Amino acid sequence: MSKANYALRLQPSLKSAAERLAAAEGTSLNQFINVAVAEKLSALETEEFFRKRAAAGDRAAFLRFLDEAGDEPPADADAG
Repeated sequence: MSKANYALRLQPSLKSAAERLAAAEGTSLNQFINVAVAEKLSALETEEFFRKRAAAGDRAAFLRFLDEAGDEPPADADAG
């Protein structure tokens, strides 16, 4: 895996908090920031994924599906 360097300027209070939490998790500040960026990217990409899925949805087809579902109670095998 290749790596890229980036000079990151953090507010002193953010840096202190990140250092404290990284130490509490037993990791380096660098790793903590990498994980934080990865989590943010994942959240944003997931939001975009569901936004695209919703835009492609067919409300009429969904309502037809619900109408055809029937009124039977769940089978015993469906209970969790």
